[in-house]
This record gives sequence, structure tokens and C-alpha cells, in this order.
Amino acid sequence: MSSKGGTALSRRSYRLASDAENPKVTGIVNEKLLSDYLQHVFPASSKQGPASAAYRKTLTFQDLGAHLEKLLAEDNVTEDSRDQIEGCLGPLTVVLDHSSGFEGLLFVDDDLLGVIGHSNFSSIRATTCVYKGKWVYEVLVSSQGLMQIGWCTLNCRFNQEEGVGDTPDSYAYDGNRVRKWNVTTTNYGKSWAAGDIVSCLIDLDEGTITFCLNGQSLGVAFSNIKTGPGVAYFPAISLSFKESVAFNFGSRPLRYPYFYACYLPLQSPPTTDLTKANRLLGYLKTVLSTSIDTQEEKLVERDSGTWQIQGDPTILVTLAHIFNHFAPLMCKVYLVEDVLMNFLLSILEGGGSVDEHPLIQQLLDLFWLLMEDHEVNECLKQLMMSLLRAYRFSPIIPDLGFQIHYLRLTTAILRHEKSRKYLLSNTWLNNSPLSLLTCIQGKDERDTCEETAEERLRRRAYERGCHRLKKRIEVVEELQVQILRLMLNNKDKGTGEASRYIFLNKFRKFLQENASNRGNPTVLCPPEYMVCFIHRLITAIRSYWDEGKRKSPGSISSEDAYVPPQLFYNGKVDYFDLQRLGGLLSHLKKTLKDDLAAKANIIIDPAEIQASSMDDLDEDEETGAAQRPSGAVAMGGALARPSWLSSPTLGRANRFLSTAAVSLMTPRRPLAPPEKVKVRTLAVEQRTEEDIEGSHGNDGLLLGRPLEEPDQPITEKSLLEILDGVVMMYNLSVHQQLGKMVVVSDDVHEYAVALKDTEEKIARCPSRRLDILEELQKSQKVFAEKLNHLSRRLAWINATIYSKEKMLDVYWLLRVCIRTIEHSDSTGSLFAFMPEFYLNVAMNSYSALKNYFSPSNCMEELPGYEETLTQLAAILAKHFADPRIVGTDIKDSLMQALASYVCYPQSLRAVERIPEEQRMAMMRNLLAPYEQRPWAQTNWILVRLWRGCGFGYRYTRLPHLLKTKPEDANLPSLQKPCPSLLLQRHMAELLSQDKDMAASFLNSVLNQLNWAFSEFIGMIQEIQQAAERPERNFVDTRQLKVCATCFDLSVSLLRVLEMTITLVPEIFLDWTRPSAELLLRRLAQLLNQVLNRVTAERNLFDRVVNLRLPGLESVDHYPILVAVTGILVRILLPASRRSKRAASVLLSDPCFQLRSIQYLLGEGDAGATSADQKHFSLHTCKPGPNTYPLTHPTAVRQNVFPSQPTSEDDLCPICYAHSISAIFKPCSHKSCKACINQHLMNNKDCFFCKATITGVDDYTKPASS
Repeated sequence: MSSKGGTALSRRSYRLASDAENPKVTGIVNEKLLSDYLQHVFPASSKQGPASAAYRKTLTFQDLGAHLEKLLAEDNVTEDSRDQIEGCLGPLTVVLDHSSGFEGLLFVDDDLLGVIGHSNFSSIRATTCVYKGKWVYEVLVSSQGLMQIGWCTLNCRFNQEEGVGDTPDSYAYDGNRVRKWNVTTTNYGKSWAAGDIVSCLIDLDEGTITFCLNGQSLGVAFSNIKTGPGVAYFPAISLSFKESVAFNFGSRPLRYPYFYACYLPLQSPPTTDLTKANRLLGYLKTVLSTSIDTQEEKLVERDSGTWQIQGDPTILVTLAHIFNHFAPLMCKVYLVEDVLMNFLLSILEGGGSVDEHPLIQQLLDLFWLLMEDHEVNECLKQLMMSLLRAYRFSPIIPDLGFQIHYLRLTTAILRHEKSRKYLLSNTWLNNSPLSLLTCIQGKDERDTCEETAEERLRRRAYERGCHRLKKRIEVVEELQVQILRLMLNNKDKGTGEASRYIFLNKFRKFLQENASNRGNPTVLCPPEYMVCFIHRLITAIRSYWDEGKRKSPGSISSEDAYVPPQLFYNGKVDYFDLQRLGGLLSHLKKTLKDDLAAKANIIIDPAEIQASSMDDLDEDEETGAAQRPSGAVAMGGALARPSWLSSPTLGRANRFLSTAAVSLMTPRRPLAPPEKVKVRTLAVEQRTEEDIEGSHGNDGLLLGRPLEEPDQPITEKSLLEILDGVVMMYNLSVHQQLGKMVVVSDDVHEYAVALKDTEEKIARCPSRRLDILEELQKSQKVFAEKLNHLSRRLAWINATIYSKEKMLDVYWLLRVCIRTIEHSDSTGSLFAFMPEFYLNVAMNSYSALKNYFSPSNCMEELPGYEETLTQLAAILAKHFADPRIVGTDIKDSLMQALASYVCYPQSLRAVERIPEEQRMAMMRNLLAPYEQRPWAQTNWILVRLWRGCGFGYRYTRLPHLLKTKPEDANLPSLQKPCPSLLLQRHMAELLSQDKDMAASFLNSVLNQLNWAFSEFIGMIQEIQQAAERPERNFVDTRQLKVCATCFDLSVSLLRVLEMTITLVPEIFLDWTRPSAELLLRRLAQLLNQVLNRVTAERNLFDRVVNLRLPGLESVDHYPILVAVTGILVRILLPASRRSKRAASVLLSDPCFQLRSIQYLLGEGDAGATSADQKHFSLHTCKPGPNTYPLTHPTAVRQNVFPSQPTSEDDLCPICYAHSISAIFKPCSHKSCKACINQHLMNNKDCFFCKATITGVDDYTKPASS
């Protein structure tokens, strides 16, 4: 028997000796005073009468057992059980019929009362039916999606499309669509929300079915339902994928019994036990409020709130008799919720802090002293689950009084050390109750502010309501933080392991369960709860961190918090099977074992490396070297795992993690031999405080400190692992949930616009058109109700998710990740051990701060904002091409993040603020050849650095799309141009200095342009053919998207060429460079191909553009022709020797057509009307900052094409396409360079005289010619 202070009293073997035998040893008061006390605590029942001789005699402890049994026997009245009540058939314990009464795939809780849909439309019924009388059951709605709740008969047959209410003998209420169902459907009731309680009432005497929502009747839904012989109704539900509810058939007290007092629950309440429990609780209250004055020999009334266990034998023995009967009753969920929880809540009703009510601590001491361990364990478990249900499904009142009340009681219970440790070990974080408790409850239909007629007053009223709501929620959040602080207490070591280490191990297991997408949904924490959980946990961690800073001034503050790199490679923290930057952990241990020994003093046992290698070979044989599942999770050691984790790949990681023997050595002096310490990776549940915090000569979690890491205390090591878990938790689901909530704000805006538009239409509607006016007014009402509903929901979201405080939490997490990445990067090759999610969280948290919290909270107001932007820019610039990172997904994410980063002025300036060496390295990586890497993203980055400087390239949106509304104005591609002259200058320097890199880069750009434009032309041919087919008048959406992407890539590649030739024209025009002429000819060929395809009369491009297909909005003449024009302008103007050479190359290309240039300039259509001139031309462009002053056709011709060949004698006699540009030695025959270069690749003889060619010189026609 467990005890806490004093003597252990075993209830089962308890036997008290007579007073005469031990009058002094027991310390019990005299016989008369004892009798008075016991008669006061256990008064005779009124049924026995005051003159009963049996109760006038002296009452002692010897008689107390029989006396108490007799009192309690009076409560054994005949219960109105279902056996005596006609009208109900089935087991006494009513649950969901998981064996035969279901359709589809569902997850049912262990108690057979909760259910989650896991298929399209699943249905399930209860095990009990009713055929006569009035009956009720309650449904606790956990999600607000598509569900139909009600009654059905045994004859109803459901499928994946039809559920409860879709067959003749089934009836249902659907709060999602606000309708009732019985084959047909009509409007009924109100919309429900997560946290609501639906009551389903059936009156088989009157033949009616009624539904209630949160205790308020929605009216009779169905009347004259089928009754009579052979007809009985089962409770039933149909629900769609991932929707969840919990049933209460009477196993727990009904939440709103007073609204339907004449209706019976399907499961009869334990009336006898309930009466006994209340009677025993009354005796307990009397003991607490009565003290014995031994000096005056009288009983004294006292305040029960100050009662304490003081070892008084009289009181303890009295309590032992009470608990002999009370303890078994407290193992039943109905009695715990109805009796014990209400009693404990009444103790806190006086208000004040929880510390002002020590009685709850004393009562819990009493529970552990006088109850068996299994009884107190079950009692605490049921008590906490009852508190969770009450918190989740309580009505929202203006001051959140119910929620605060339940949280205060939870805090009071968790202040009791032994109870807290039991709950942490056995209840919290199992099935996510902690996350449920830390979620602020908000229901959409609650009123936060009163609307007024005037818009301005309405807005002000809404803002005041939001402010009041935020203040209420802050009180709730503070209580939740107190709960977490109690769980993170690491000083309560009096009864075993401290709470923090129990919490830490359970928290790690919680993360493992939620890190897999293939886990059972019943054990996964909903993401909306995860968001609230992470904010409370961050607050609790920072408070403990700063307390440690005050006690140890040499450590760092929470503002500078980071996770040291040792955690990633020393095996002390289990990262399951999450991907590392350098690949699998087993691979890294083998390939980087020398680096671990040199930099971190960690030596891997060669035998273990060989064992992991054999595992790799076995796995390759079994799986064919299949790639590791990215979402899988594994845990090493003896920890039991679900069957779905037993894959060969995960088994390999487990075997390595659980068996790897790691030798660590702590250097004493530089020349002294290292002292080796053998350690073994432990499973999470096997770790102790010493394994985490370390002890004499043992660094715990920080074993293996690299030389680059400063030798400075950070904080308590357990907090470091919890912080690491917080980062992982944000990556799992928090960021995704933050993005989902933004949709509500967008919906509010859309409905507000629709409502305003409808009101304007009503004002303009003619009075004679009453039919139109009526429809408009109906629409106005719908829009107003929906807007009101969404506005209230938005108020909750802004207060609980997007507030300033929550923004600071996410910002702190961003800075933690940045510092962690910087410290890990300094370790060199060991950076590969870092889990990928740190980089993901750094990128995603910045995205959340920029996109999700505005405009109510501005990121620019955050402390150290510019410095943080610069640090993140340095990370993106360095690691997007880091060879230590091997994962394709994370490399793509880094590239996309950098591409988005350079689209916004502030973040682009941050990139410009990083050290010049890093900027040059970034540009060098961007200018690497495009082959064998994601070149499209690289190209977008270069384009965005140029946008705003190119010819006609200062637009935010394409001119022909200006009249349309963009889907999302916050997209990076829709931001105003913000070119970077600094980075352009770096690009010019690199291309000028490194001729080989410049040639390979431009060759790859030209290759990709050739591919992209060819693919685009092929795609529009297919689209045109599909559009012209009479039997098929639609085009595949994916095909349109690919076509638009190829066009956008072609334009962007042209812009990169424009950028290059503007910054470094000598690459193409200085023919002393080895590859200049070849590059220029390739460029001319591609430009002519583009012009010919786009400018041909009635060509394919025109026809597809004129179709105006959705998805091809960006395909137009303007963007591609302006890009080509920008290149032409740069290579041909101003007139010079180089520009004349370029013009000669352009004109000598076989694909050149003068008509294309005329089309571009608007010539050749002089006879056409303005209506016919639908194509783009420079002639019709308005002069301005977006264009160069070259719109006059004559000036263009004079400047651009002064050297057009006019005589056939000037053309190459071989191809008759290019001008003569080369003369052979020694025979002096002539041709174009293209022909002679191609000829000399295979033959050294002259075309004409067959003489051996010894050299080729440039040829220029003499002026006299």
C-alpha cells in the first residue's frame, strides 16, 4: 500500500483493536467524545427515526463498519434499470456495433464510443434499439464537416453514397449543410461547430424525432414516423472522411439532462452507486469541516478549505472507513464525472489563485494514502479525461468561465507531485490529451460584438469585441502555460524521476507517432491543437530558460537560444528515420567516421559499421534498393513499435541506432592520449536524467563537442531536447495549419465584396421588378449571415493564432533555426548530420511571418528584423548549392526560397548585405552550367535580378492582363520590379574574368532555350489540332499548364540572354574570345527562329493566342517579342564595328526574314485598318520608361541594318545564305565562316581547287567594291 507521510493503512486488511486493549497506544479520544464525533459524521438516517435504540448507544470504531454498512444498505433501492423499463432491447452497456453494424471503413476508439470516418461516407449504428417510450442520446461533435446523425432501423442498408437519412426508415440531422434527411431533404436547425453537443430525442409514443444543439431544441424534425410491431430504432451516424464524433448513450452524465427530463438515456445511470457516492462524499465533507478539541472535549466546526492531514488517528481511521466504500466507486467514469469532479470544482468556486486552495492537494494525499494504487490510478485517469471532455464541449460564455474553471482544477491536480508524475507517465500525450487541453476552444456561432447600422460603428464594435475576446483568451493561455510549467518541473525528485524527464520521453514518443503519415488517425494530434500546443510550450520553455540564465549568468539567454550540433550526431537524441541533410544516418556514420573522430572525438566501433553494412546488403537483396519512405518513422531500442513501422529500410535504421557502440573521448591536454568512453544508444523510454543532463565527466546530450563550438554553457540540456522537439513539431503540421487559416480572411473579403455588390444592385433595382428584388434580398441575407459567421471565426483566429504574441513565437523559432544552422555549418562536413527539418522550418517560418500575419501585424516591426533577414539570406545563398546537402526535395526548397527572396525589395537588400565573398560564391553557383541541376529555378532567380532593367521589362503584370484580377496579388511573380545592380555587377565580373565559365553557361542557356521553345511550338500544335477536332472541344488542363510553362521559360531564358549581353557584350561581340563568334551565330539562329514562329502571317501562334484558353493567359506576343527586341537592341546599337558584325551575322543566318522585323516595327500593314492590326509592334508602343526611343521604323532600319547584302556576288558560293566572311590560304578562295569551319572538321582541301588549306583569315569587302 502506498503512502505519503505517516503510517500506511491497508484498507483490505484493516482491523481496529478495541479501545480497552490499546487505550493509549492508538491516541484515540475518549469514548464519549469519539461516539459524538462518529455520530456527527455518520448521522442516523431519518428513516430509522430519532428514537431508534440501535442508534442511541455509544458508537465506536468496532461498531462503525456495521453501522456504515447499514446506512449504505438503505441506498440499495430498486433501480429503474432497463430490465424493468419496457421499450429497449440490447446489452445493458450501450456501445457502437463494430462487429456487424457498420458500412465503410471507420476507426473506433477503445471504449467503442468514439468514431472517425476513414472512407467516402461511412455508417455505423449502436448495439441497442428502442421500440417504445422516450429516449435520448448525445453526440459530441469533434469536427464540423459532413455528418448525418440520427436513428435507423435494422432493415436500413447503407453504402459509400447513402447513409443515415437516405433510406425510408432512417432519419438524420446534418448540421454541416443545416438540413434534415429522410430520403428527401429540407432546411432544418442551425449549423454546428467542433465542440458542440447534438442531442437526439425519439418519442415512440407520439411518433416524433427531435434534435437539440447545445441544449436548445431545434424543433420537431420528423413526425408520424413508422412504429409498431417489428419496428425498432438504433442510434446511427454516417460521416465522411476524417470527420469524428464521440457518443454518450448514458455511460457518462448527460450534459443537458434538464432540457429533456422526461426522456431516458439508452444506458441507465448507476443510481444505487450514485446515491452511495454522494452519501459517502457527504461524510467526507463532514470530516473535513469538523475538528476535535481534546482539551475542551467537544467538536468544533471549521473551514474545510484549511484542512490538513496531521496524523490524528481518530480522523485517519474514520477516513479509512469512508474510503473502504468510496474508493471502489471512484473507478467508475460516471461517478468520477458526476460526483468527484463536481466536488473538486466546488472547492475552487471561491476564486483566487490555485495556491489559495490547498485542500485539493490534501485530498490527493489522502487518495494516495487510503486507496489502492490501481484505484487511485484509474480514478485520476478518469478524472482527467472527464476534465478534457468538459473543457472541449463546454458552452462558450463571454468570460470563458467554464474553460477557465476546468483549467484551474487541472492545474490544482497537477500541482500534486505524485499525481502529476502518474498522469505524465500514463495519460498525458497518450492519444494527445495534452494537445487537446492546450487548444483554445472557439465556436463560430458565438457573438463577439454587436453590429450596428452604420459601417464605421460596426467596424469599431467589431474591433472592441476582438479586443475583449483577446483579453479573455490571455487568461486561458496563462493557465495552460502554468500546466506546462508544472510538467517541465525538474526539481521534484522526491518521489522518483523529475517530471521534466518523464515529459521529455513522452514528448519524444508523441513526436514519433505524429511524424508518420501512415499512423492511426486516432492517435495523431489534430493540427489545430498542435498550433496552440507549440505556442504554450515555447512560452514555458523560454520562462525556464531565462530562470536558468538568472541562476547561471554565464549561460546564454533564450533570445540567443539554439540547438548545438552535437545532438545531431552523438546518438543521444532519436530522430527516428527522418532524413538528414547528407542522407541516411547509417551512411553518414560510415563515410564520415574519420571526421567524427577528428572533429568531435567520436569513434564508431568498426564492428558496428560492418554490421550496418551487412544490413544494407540484406536490404538491397530484399527490396531491390528501394528508396526510403520520406514520411516513415522508426525508433530504436526495446521500445515497442506499431506493425506499420516494420519495413526493411526502417529496420536497418533501427538496428543501427539500437546497437551502435559509440566511443567518445574527452581531450584533457592536446598531447595526452584520449580517454575513451563506451556508450550505447538508448531507447527513449530507457533514458535517465544522467543520460540527458550528464554528470561527472559526462556531458550527457552534449557529448562530442566539436572544436568550432564555443565552450560555454547554454542551458539545461533537457530544455535543448525539448526545443529540438518544438522545431520538429512546427515542421510536422503547424506551418501547414497556419496556411489553412489564412483562407478564412480571404473568404471574409470575398463575402464582403459580394454583399456590397448585392446592396448596390438592390439600390438600382426598379420598384416594378419585385421578383428580382426578392431574390436579391435573399442573397443579401445569405451573404450577411455568412459574413457574420466568418467574421466571428476570424476574430477567434486572430486572437489565438495570428496575434502579435504568436507572431513573436514564430519569429523566435526562426531565429533559433538560423543560429542552429550557423553553428552546425561551422562544423564543416558534420553539417551533413543535421536533420532536414531545420532548414525547412527556417524557410517556412519566414514565409509564415511574411504572408500569414499581415496586415494586422507587420514583420518590419519585429526586433532585429533586418539582421535576421540578412542571416537567412546568407543561409539561402550558401546552401542552395551546398554539396553537403544531397536530398533533392530540400535542395529544391532552398532554390525556391531564394527565388522568392529576391522578388521583394527588403529581402533582396538583405541578400546584398551579406559579405561580398558569399555574394560572389552565390552568383558563381547561379552561373554554373544548367545541365544536371534544376536550371529553371536558377534562371528565375537571374531573371528577377534583371527585371526592371530590360527592354520593356518594368511591368508588374503583362499589359493585356491589366484589366483582369490576379488570383493572388501576393505571389512573388506579381511584385513590383526590384533589380539588383550590385548582383548584376558581380555577374558581369565573373563572366568577364572566367571565359570558360561564360562559354559553358551561355551554351547551356542557348540549349535550354532551344528545347523550351521547341517544346512550346510542339504543344501549341497539339492544342490547335485538339481545338479544331469536332468530336473533342476541350483541351487537357495539364497540357495547357505545360504549354504556358514552356512559354514562360522561353521568355525568361531570353531575358537572361538580354541581361548577359547588356552586362558583358564582349562575350558575343569580341571575336578575340574563342567562343564569341559561335555563341553569336547560335544566338542569331535562335532569335530568327523565335521571330519567324511568332510573327508569321496568320500563323499557329496567332491562332492559339486568339483562342484565349484558360491557363494560357500569359501566352501573348508582347512578352516574347519585347524580350527578343531587347537582345537585338543590345547587339545592334549603337552603330559600331562590333554592331555591324552582329548585324551581318544576323542577316546572314539562313532563317532570317526581313518580314519579321517589319512585323515587329509595324511595317507592311500600311493598307490595313487599325482594327486589323491586332498584333504587337514597336510602332504602336507608347514611348515611356519601359521602352527605348526606337519606335520610328526608318531610324531602326538605318541603325540596325546598314549592311544588308544587295548583290548575289557578296553571298557565300557554297550555301548562298551567308555573306562571304573568310578567305583561304594559300589559294585565296572565299566562303562564309560557317561553311569553311564545318568543312575543315572533316577535310583540309579547298572546296574549289583541292589545295591543302593552311589557314583561314577574315574577309571584308573593300570599300571600292
